[in-house]
Amino acid sequence: MLLVSGLKLTAVAAALAGPLVAGAVAVLAPAAPPVLPHEIVVLAPGPFSYRTAGDITVAGRPVVAPLQARRQERPLAVMARQVTAAEYGACVDAGGCPRVPQAGTAADRPMVGVSFRDALAYAAWISRATGVVHRLPTDAEWVFAAAERARDEVLPVVDTADPAKAWLARYETEAARETGPTAPQPVGHFGTNAKGLADIAGNVWEWTASCFVRAALEASGETRPTTVNCGVRVVQGQHRTYMTDFIRDPRTGGCAAGVPPAHLGFRLVVETGPADLLAGLGTVVRTLAGG
Repeated sequence: MLLVSGLKLTAVAAALAGPLVAGAVAVLAPAAPPVLPHEIVVLAPGPFSYRTAGDITVAGRPVVAPLQARRQERPLAVMARQVTAAEYGACVDAGGCPRVPQAGTAADRPMVGVSFRDALAYAAWISRATGVVHRLPTDAEWVFAAAERARDEVLPVVDTADPAKAWLARYETEAARETGPTAPQPVGHFGTNAKGLADIAGNVWEWTASCFVRAALEASGETRPTTVNCGVRVVQGQHRTYMTDFIRDPRTGGCAAGVPPAHLGFRLVVETGPADLLAGLGTVVRTLAGG
């Protein structure tokens, strides 16, 4: 993995060659190579374990999704930290992002109190401003990038024919989770993971591009989606949960069940295309320890 400070890309065509998902924005090539305002960790392709997000059933009855062996097939460029309040504020000042309540949040701390839609607005604005496509990661990409800090937590499987029983079982599990600082902490407070990402799975949960899915588990072990609800998105942090896309404060509602996330923030993926990931980088690049 590589840490890129002040990333420059001379060929935006390469940036647009990669797959675009929710939040990606097509942009025109700038007159000069852009410099990104944030550091990027470039993760090499590799294997990881992943459990499908959502509600999984067999013959109509809830089951635990199987843990699958997956592989990230192409390099993944991820922001080394979450988007800060100062960065989001620049988007607001430029008219690209909605102004949201931010009382008491220091400029150098993660931006919190943002909805999925706010995160998309920032991704669109920074893409236009830099000429480089930014987007939210998928849930699987987040798990891959989080590495040892991705918590594979399996909630109790309870027959949904008794919604009250199911809710209570999940609440008891989530209420037993450990809690940490309640206020957003300075960047770097929670340290870095094995892949060099700061504050991942700290007290700021991160929006992903993945929709909430109900799926049937096939005999092959694959999941077949039966319902896809993109009004609810997967949120990742100290545990995985699901939030309605317009929710900014998880304490006001929108969480699937149990104890909600402390804060909602985000970090972005930079689309660099499937070709040579380092082509066009004109700044200092160093290999992280263990890369």
